[in-house]
Parts: sequence; structure tokens; C-alpha cells
Amino acid sequence: MDAGHGVLQRLRQARLGNWQVPGGGPLDALRAVFITHLHSDHIVDLNSLFTSGIFNGLQMVDRPVELIGPGNRGMLPPVFGGGARGPVVAPENPTPGTTETWELIKRAFATDFNDRIADNHAKSPDQLVKARDIELPSHLIADPNGNNVPDMEPVQVYEDDRVRVTCILVQHAPVFPAFAYRFETEAGSVVFSGDTSRTPNLVKLAKGADVLVHEAISREWLDGEMPEPRSPQVQAGYQHMLGAHTAADEVGKVAEEAGVGRLVLNHLVPMDWPVQRWRQTVKRDFSGDLTVGQDLLRIPLS
Repeated sequence: MDAGHGVLQRLRQARLGNWQVPGGGPLDALRAVFITHLHSDHIVDLNSLFTSGIFNGLQMVDRPVELIGPGNRGMLPPVFGGGARGPVVAPENPTPGTTETWELIKRAFATDFNDRIADNHAKSPDQLVKARDIELPSHLIADPNGNNVPDMEPVQVYEDDRVRVTCILVQHAPVFPAFAYRFETEAGSVVFSGDTSRTPNLVKLAKGADVLVHEAISREWLDGEMPEPRSPQVQAGYQHMLGAHTAADEVGKVAEEAGVGRLVLNHLVPMDWPVQRWRQTVKRDFSGDLTVGQDLLRIPLS
């Protein structure tokens, strides 16, 4: 059966207008989406989530899904190594935040959204999604190109009858703001590091958590891929990878200092490094349970 025929079958099962699809779908309970930072590999599927989502339960939500993430950076980052800046994309607003990004996505995919509204009786994007930027005190966001990870206490950004969510700034320069999130539930607590190098803020947020999901990069692999001597361009890439991510030989120390019960490695660089090598590198400094993450992995809290 081809994909188009499969869609037609689902449409025949649906009551157009109310979209009461039998059994709902995996997204019919979705309440909020949290963005750590606005690099493309972390937001590229936003449009797919909120367009294809109407065929997977999103049309049945009883209130707009909250889309929560960083605000506008406010200024461009410096050019690595100095020198002249190259062409600037969208110079009138080169660093849009979450709310602005969502508005731009709606415009870019207006044809699709309007077709769904007219042809499928779908809800409009404004009925499905409510975007908002995380607001921080001015002294924490005053220096994106200098002290972009000031010491701070976690800030609450969301709460409902099932979960309370707090966040904290982490180091993923030149991106700013970049956040880690902590999710507190009756079943336990989970922290997502987002993309970050080692920072005390992350340890503070993760203190005593049941699960810490933390990114990792292999320093050994990176040194092999970018051996010295390095050209300025290669050095810029090397600096970003180790300056904006956490080396595998440091991740276990972060988790141990935070006192978490289980450490789950994700956002692995390289993706094809053997699982046992990740375990050997990280486990040296971590006394808790260690899981090397894989796509679609599920870890129960209780």
C-alpha cells in the first residue's frame, strides 16, 4: 500500500470537521513542547509536528499546545578569530527567538496550513499552538557575547496537574540563550541538558534527579578527525565542538557531582562510536546506572 492510499484510508475513518478519529492518537495528550536552543537540528521538525500532527491526535487537543523556548539573542555573536563579518541573513532581525521563529514558520508553510484548514477542516496554527519566550531577569541576559552563563537559580517555566518544569542557562556558545530543563513529576524527576559544555548551572539544576539525559562528544574521536596543525576554519570547528559540548570524559563527573540516579547519554558525537567505548569512558567517574541512548528508547520512572 502506498503512503497516499494510507492517508486516504485514515481520512475516510475521520469525521471531517470535528476530526474525531477513532482511538485518538499519540499527540492527543500533548500539552507543551520545550526548546533548548534554536539550532536547526533541534527545531527542524517543528513544522512537521504541528502539520502532520493533525493526523495523529493533535487536532483533538482541548487547548493550544504551549511552545516554550529561548527569546531573541539581541545581537549577533562575534566572528571567531576576529576579522570581517560575512553576509548576514535577515539583517533586520538576525537572531529571532522562539515566538518569532514560530511566526516565521507559519508564514513559510502558509500554503500547507491554509490547505489543511480549507480541505480538511483542520484547526488553524493559532488554535493548535501558543508560542512564548522564556523571560529572564535583565542582568542574566545582558552580556550574550561575554558572560553568557551567569550563575543563577532555576526558573520555573511551566506547571500543570502532572508536571512542573524549571530551566537554567547552559553553555552552548555562540548560541544564546541555551537552556537545560528539569521535569518534576509524582513518578520522579528528569533533567535534559540540551547542548552544553560542562557548567555549574547544569549541576545545580540536576541535583538529586532520578534521571539525567546528557549530551556527549568523544574527545578522542574529535582529535583524530581534526588533528593538528589546524587551519583557522578547522580550528573554529574544533573549538565549537569542545567548547560548546561536553566531552565524554567529563560527563560522568557532571552526573556524579549532581548525585543523579541514572545517566542517559544522548546527542552522541560520533553516533557510530561503539556503545562499550562510551560506557568505559563515562563509567570511570560515575557510580550510578548508565544508559547509552538509542532512538525510541523508553525509560520508566517507576
